[in-house]
Amino acid sequence: MTQSWRFSALADRHRAMGSGLEDWSGMGTAWSYDKDQEEEYLAIRTKAGFMDVSGLKKVHVVGPHAFHVIDRATTRNADKIKPGRSSYATMLNDDGKFIDDCVIYRTGPNAYMVVHGAGQGHEQLTMAAMGRDVDIRFDDNLHDISLQGPLAVDFLEQQGVPGIRDLAYFSHIQTMLWDKPVMISRTGYTGERGYEIFCRAQDAVSIWDALVEQGAPMGIIPTRFTTLDWLRAESYLLFYPYDNSEQYPFEDEKAGDTLWELGLDFTVSKGKTGFRGAEEHYRLKGKERFKIYGVKLEGTTPAEEGAALMKDGQQVGVVTIGMYSSLNTHNVGIARMPVDCAIDGTAMSVKNADAEIPCVAHSMPFYDPDKKRRTAKG
Repeated sequence: MTQSWRFSALADRHRAMGSGLEDWSGMGTAWSYDKDQEEEYLAIRTKAGFMDVSGLKKVHVVGPHAFHVIDRATTRNADKIKPGRSSYATMLNDDGKFIDDCVIYRTGPNAYMVVHGAGQGHEQLTMAAMGRDVDIRFDDNLHDISLQGPLAVDFLEQQGVPGIRDLAYFSHIQTMLWDKPVMISRTGYTGERGYEIFCRAQDAVSIWDALVEQGAPMGIIPTRFTTLDWLRAESYLLFYPYDNSEQYPFEDEKAGDTLWELGLDFTVSKGKTGFRGAEEHYRLKGKERFKIYGVKLEGTTPAEEGAALMKDGQQVGVVTIGMYSSLNTHNVGIARMPVDCAIDGTAMSVKNADAEIPCVAHSMPFYDPDKKRRTAKG
């Protein structure tokens, strides 16, 4: 944890469950607990689980020019986001290459909160704010506890959160939870119906403890941060930089992937121009050097992170994350592969350290492909 400069108020709770608080994005984060990780995965898929995702960076963009900053820095049309709503977006550099993704929350007419991971989001916003009538404030006091799973809405309703069952996907409310002021957002990173509870640092421990105590009768349990890897692998949710060329560099060019290669071109609002890297983004359409695509493996041994993807005896790509689900009985992964291999049914193999496993290319997501669970109403 030597690189950590940000600290979660929940650190002692994680240590008590056996976490060494590994560094992620400058914050000591619970990558491991002294308990069965499959139990956590199954809880989120069948009941609910909660995790500390406070390592996500929260940046407030407030002032008359807030819209212009968001519009320049991200791929979304910021003025189309209504107060109380949010939108998933990406950020590009001048070369039209992906440097971060984020969720943009509109909290008022001239107020937004941008939540991003380990990429260059804060720097991008700060650069876009130069010369503008706007305040950019990094907020590390605001903690984020993510409650995910099919029972999450029932649980919050039982705790007296008004209107929680009617809260639409990618919407948020300012409310109270156990007499603490919170913002609850219907967002997450699991492919399930879930909610993020944004709270003050001084309230995080009491909210966490209440989740532990009140959630136990429903089978709702605390989960480690890295259980997200199992969930995201079958739900087609990318994690910067672990799926990107920053982690798996090209041999003869600098790191940087296009939205077309990552399958994230949907994050560009229709017809939008003027965001950083826009011209290059549009120019690079159809010039994909690789594709992010799924693989489905034989058997139950998952692909190792970084395992070589083989075809006709030659390495053609790399598996960035893999998992086997005892619940869904599939062995799947996310991979970087040639464009001509990213076709359902293309036969390949995954070369783990001690075995080579046959696989086929398979479209994603593997789990809930119509996204009915995460978007369910009522």
